[in-house]
Amino acid sequence: MYLEFYKNKSILITGHTGFKGAWLCKMLLNAGADVTGYALEPPTDPNLFRLCKLDKYMRSIIGDIRDLEQLQQVFKKVKPEIVIHMAAQPIVRDSYKSPVYTYDVNVMGTVNVLECVRTSDSVQSFLNVTTDKVYLNREWEWGYRENEELNGYDPYSNSKSCSELVTSSYKLSFFTEGDVAISTARAGNVIGGGDFAVDRIIPDCVRAIQKGEEIIVRNPYSTRPYQHVLEPLAVYLMIAQKQYTLKELAGCYNVGPDDSDCWATGELVSLFCDKWNEAMNTSVTWKNISKIEGPHEANFLKLDCSKLKSVFGWKPNWNVETAMEKIVEWTKCYLAGEDIPRCMDAQIEEFLSRKNR
Repeated sequence: MYLEFYKNKSILITGHTGFKGAWLCKMLLNAGADVTGYALEPPTDPNLFRLCKLDKYMRSIIGDIRDLEQLQQVFKKVKPEIVIHMAAQPIVRDSYKSPVYTYDVNVMGTVNVLECVRTSDSVQSFLNVTTDKVYLNREWEWGYRENEELNGYDPYSNSKSCSELVTSSYKLSFFTEGDVAISTARAGNVIGGGDFAVDRIIPDCVRAIQKGEEIIVRNPYSTRPYQHVLEPLAVYLMIAQKQYTLKELAGCYNVGPDDSDCWATGELVSLFCDKWNEAMNTSVTWKNISKIEGPHEANFLKLDCSKLKSVFGWKPNWNVETAMEKIVEWTKCYLAGEDIPRCMDAQIEEFLSRKNR
């Protein structure tokens, strides 16, 4: 199993207190890695990071990615071999409310991390996690490839496009000798247990259930590439590992499901309701409020992941139906006050065992 590579290695994760960050920390801790996280306080209450008490098992540093001086001190103290950069302002609708903050965090935060990598004598592998929304979205029906134009529409998407350009510039300007492998990963929409963010469809479904309310769907016909959170995290770890020893593998990679798992939001919510009602013997439903005005959001978005498959021989593991079953399983555990870390460990183990058959 490729996660054995991470045992005793010094790994720095920015954005470790977020949803994806918490799952990634759990995977690395299970693998025996020496994990350091740098991020703001968890962005929601409740949050997965604290539910799992991850700060007891890793070095968790609360700090702002825009604070270059503090970040430099962390690099000097920790001496990471691998850096995975996930700290961001990640919500599209929030980026309309706070565009300056969004650009500051997502662009200058990337500059600061790369500057620390540039002056570090320990880093061998760096991965910047961006989004499928970095592309100029022409609303066409085929998947975007890594050589397509970068020009996200809204401040969040555009700031991530800028983050990609910053990474490319640093790579060309300062890492031409190949001493540090530099890659970016553009992931599709991620779903999974433990996401409490606002304006995300699965957390909205869970909150409605908790309140005993009907689920509200804002854009039921918007199509997105949905994947369980473990899918892209496994890819991030694969890229970071492979380029650690083979620097020529560094590059830009789309990370998304096959075409069959590009679902309309309304279809995804119907699947959630079906799985939840089956597991809990309930009759949860949803309704469409698509006529309510709001900021622009893309209607159709899909990735072409041929490059990732060709270079690494990768293929997706869990389809959306399996992902939804795991979300329901996690949510039942959470609402019943049961052992969340144990549930996550079981899901990680199941995912990796299938991944490595």
